[in-house]
Amino acid sequence: MYNQSPSAMILKNKSAIFLIGYIFLSLNVASAQNQKVADSLSMVYKAGKTKGVEQLELLRNLAFNEESDHKLSLRYSEELIKLAQETDNYTYLHRGQLQKGNTFLLLGNLEEALAAFFKSAEAAIIAEYKDGEAGATMAIADTYSEIGNTTNANLYYSKAIALFRETDNAIFLATALLNAGDEAFNNKRYDVALNYFEESGQLFKESEYLIGTAYNLGNIGMVYAEQGNHELAFTNINEAIATLEDLQDYYAISEYLTYMSDIYLEQNDRETALFYANRSLDLARKYGLKKQISESNLKLSNLYELAGNYEKTHFFFKNYVHYRDSVANLEKVQQIADYRTNFEVSKKQTEVDLLEKDAEIQSLKDRRQRTIIYCTIALLLLIVVLSIALYRRYLFIQRTKRIIEKEKNVSDNLLLNILPARTADELKKYGKVRAEKFNSVTVLFTDFEDFTHYAENLSPEVLVKTIDFYFSKFDAIMEDYGLEKIKTIGDAYMCAGGLQSTDEDHALKMVRAALEITQFVDEVKQHNTWDLTPFDIRVGINTGPVVAGVVGVKKFAYDIWGDTVNIASRMESNSTPGKINISEATYALIKDTYHCEYRGEITAKNKGKLKMYFVNELSKDLKRAL
Repeated sequence: MYNQSPSAMILKNKSAIFLIGYIFLSLNVASAQNQKVADSLSMVYKAGKTKGVEQLELLRNLAFNEESDHKLSLRYSEELIKLAQETDNYTYLHRGQLQKGNTFLLLGNLEEALAAFFKSAEAAIIAEYKDGEAGATMAIADTYSEIGNTTNANLYYSKAIALFRETDNAIFLATALLNAGDEAFNNKRYDVALNYFEESGQLFKESEYLIGTAYNLGNIGMVYAEQGNHELAFTNINEAIATLEDLQDYYAISEYLTYMSDIYLEQNDRETALFYANRSLDLARKYGLKKQISESNLKLSNLYELAGNYEKTHFFFKNYVHYRDSVANLEKVQQIADYRTNFEVSKKQTEVDLLEKDAEIQSLKDRRQRTIIYCTIALLLLIVVLSIALYRRYLFIQRTKRIIEKEKNVSDNLLLNILPARTADELKKYGKVRAEKFNSVTVLFTDFEDFTHYAENLSPEVLVKTIDFYFSKFDAIMEDYGLEKIKTIGDAYMCAGGLQSTDEDHALKMVRAALEITQFVDEVKQHNTWDLTPFDIRVGINTGPVVAGVVGVKKFAYDIWGDTVNIASRMESNSTPGKINISEATYALIKDTYHCEYRGEITAKNKGKLKMYFVNELSKDLKRAL
């Protein structure tokens, strides 16, 4: 099974210079980048056995998951584009160009990225793929924004918003509105920005997309701060920070605090600017955010330089240099020297004025000092420009890594909903799963009495709602006891215990779970506060060896086989409503804990006569102990 590579759209906050999400526009299943998947798929690619759409999908996933070698990712994208053109498959042509553009963005080549996004949009239009067209248009707008072309950015934001309004995905629309509002904010069109943020905030809230809501509140707060409405600015940004703390997005919080410092500095309120810069530094230190520690120190250094306090300027700038990337260390050392010079000059200037008596020498020294100052300023400006460029590049990479890690966790959780943990780990590690034999596994089957009769008299909606109600509770019970749900077939529910190597008391756990199931079904029947059709349930349990594994390559499923499974099914079919019927093998494992009623040898279909027992209650010894 191949990972489906998504069309990606960035939900950005250019004002605070960081990403806050990664939204997938693909109508297929989406997953995070995974180099191991790329390495595994490359073996399939080198075998050269895929053809047609399967080959297109393989190239798409290779291009997306190849995260360690961007040039190789570009090569896969180019091959995907070429093959899509040869087969007139415009959907995959759109995806190939979009992936190509995303890779160019990672490489910092904005012009090439923009060209690829335009081609992606054209292909999506021909394929009549509305989500794809909207996503590519959004990517174009974001790229123009990064380039600094506000006119084109606004034009394509408007177009993307209009396209998203034709779809039914509120989060995509909210993202487009938030990015458009961010562009308006950067151009000081605050009323326009607020209109965008208010609509996007409502959509994020209705969709319960917390991180979008948090950044929306933060952006609104920054607008109010720019407009001088400090009370509303505090309210919104503090609410955003509270949500981001719950989401553990401490880097973003630190960035917001730094931006607040910038706002108050522009308003010549240096005391408040210092307060926010210090808060940003404290938070960055607390959570070990080295990059933000560096930037917060730089902000404080700049603030103290404006105040003329060169001693603190020098102190914070040394801290800034300590946390900077080693690649720029030489430039930072030079800047430290410049600040040290300013500090020494400020201390010695009075002494120099008193000692200098010769007017001509004084004039020469003044001219020399002015020259030094001008050169220092020019050097500082150059260093600032280079630092900003390096900062933006570094930040872009860090944003991407956080997004990839977040989506990887989502993908892993989805896999664990399908497979047991050991099996999921094996599939991720080797790309396949070996069949495995277990010597002792306890298997449970349940079935609702007269379900077919009831089903004929219920509407499909009510029938599905009822089954979902019962099975959801069964799932919760299985999870409480560490048992594995295998599958459901109609109204039948199947699970197993002992598939994990640490499960030695799986028979007892399964009986306890079965007792909870029968108790729950009886409560529904007795009280029925849920206004659902009540059922009686039969339960059967057997213990013995099984073979387990994954079947299929598409919509694959984890399953178990063996005579143990068949006998468990016979235990259920020979049970009675409200009873738990167990085999002789299971009885031998639980007899010291539970009192069981021997039913004798009962003929089971295709199995002959089998000894069966009803589980009644805990043994008398255990009851006394309790």
